[in-house]
Amino acid sequence: MLGGTGSDVGKSMLAAGLCRIFLQDGYHPAPFKAQNMALNSYVTPDGLEIGRAQAVQAEAAGVECMAEMNPVLLKPSGRMTSQIVLNGLPIGNRDAYDYFKKENKEPLRKEVHAAFDRLSALYNPVVMEGAGSIAEINLRDMDIVNMSMARHADAAVILVADIDRGGVFASVYGSIMLQAEEDRRRIKGIIINKFRGDEKLFETGRKQMEDLCGVPVIGVVPYLDNIHIEEEDSVSLKKKNTMHTEDNRINMAVVVTPHISNFTDMDTVARDPRVHLYFTSNPEELKRADVIVLPGSKNTVSDLRAIYENGCAAAIMEAFRRGSSVMGICGGYQMMGMEVADPEGIEGEKTSEHGLGLLPVRTVLRGRKALRRVSFTIAGCEGVNEGYEIHMGETEVLEGVLPLVTKTDGETDGCLVSDRVMGSYIHGILDNPGVIDLLLKPHAEKRGLPLKCEIEPYRKYKEGQYDTLANILRECLDIDLLYKIMKEDKGDD
Repeated sequence: MLGGTGSDVGKSMLAAGLCRIFLQDGYHPAPFKAQNMALNSYVTPDGLEIGRAQAVQAEAAGVECMAEMNPVLLKPSGRMTSQIVLNGLPIGNRDAYDYFKKENKEPLRKEVHAAFDRLSALYNPVVMEGAGSIAEINLRDMDIVNMSMARHADAAVILVADIDRGGVFASVYGSIMLQAEEDRRRIKGIIINKFRGDEKLFETGRKQMEDLCGVPVIGVVPYLDNIHIEEEDSVSLKKKNTMHTEDNRINMAVVVTPHISNFTDMDTVARDPRVHLYFTSNPEELKRADVIVLPGSKNTVSDLRAIYENGCAAAIMEAFRRGSSVMGICGGYQMMGMEVADPEGIEGEKTSEHGLGLLPVRTVLRGRKALRRVSFTIAGCEGVNEGYEIHMGETEVLEGVLPLVTKTDGETDGCLVSDRVMGSYIHGILDNPGVIDLLLKPHAEKRGLPLKCEIEPYRKYKEGQYDTLANILRECLDIDLLYKIMKEDKGDD
């Protein structure tokens, strides 16, 4: 298990890298995180939903993702409530106070233990990931993801600390010393993550940490800002561009809403050399965009209201009237229509909201969540494309409107009003270069940029990133020591 001294210390990326190392070394690894809180999610082949991080780690491990890899997924929906996804299916919304009651955690504890047992019967080793800090002693009795999970799995725990944020000695020492004696003995190693500069400068500190904690430092990992692994939550948005550029590239703005989800949809277009991608909730920055993308949302009606209130809706419409393109994906597709209605209170209250009116569609939110992977074609684009759907809602498209997508099963999705206005429910639609070319064409012509651009296929690009990450970790971690810890922990020779 990779446990953390806090949130965002880099556990997810390290887990992906270790999964790839174990795969390269001839093992059959798989990831596991008992409970994840994230709005970036993914669909398994059998139509179940898990956190994006575990899907990424499964890719790095060379296996298909499955619900057992992330049995509990919490999707924040506002007002201190979250949708609970259990074993891949939504089971309702719960407020934070009620969710964290001790008596409410026992049924979930049994579920996550059973999921781990099923997974560990199929794969070896299992690379487990904790959540947040392992030293939240006020939540110890309710813990189902950190040290209690390590006890069930009989896992060796490697503590991950973020040196970039400061206080690394206190956070490591405190995280170890605050454990109960049984759990303290499980912590077999320390990884210092996000180190900037010359690692030789930390040699003395490394020895001091080992002497202080009585636990070996397995390695010091540099700040990996040149490795691109799909991210699981909105914390990573703080690291992205937030402003337009004045150079001769197409300014593409992604509208940041309070409940933005699956913004990994933009990872491929971010690599297009014709594009300057930025994420913003600033109306003035939206007005400067050539292309505006309304991304997915966990709470569509609330986010639609938010963009009216903060001026983003007016800015989108002003930009559109001046010639900008607008595309909506999933919740963003719903917002671009005439109305989004929630008569059953799926998102918290029975209500409705006028959409932007850019697409001739109306959406009614329903209790059943659509979860599926899809293959599709788009008129004017070559080849069959891949994507997935995660949404609650039924959208009616007015007759005579051209659909954007035709699925290989014959169903259609979304709509295409013109080369500047389009929307679809399909996540991953912009992973396909032909769709990117379609969206950029009016602006590429205007700027004298190529109408087509060869971008390395997304899957090939990701495979390269996993291999690069593994190579870096082999250089800075003592992998032999890690294997020794794993074997000793299981009593293997």
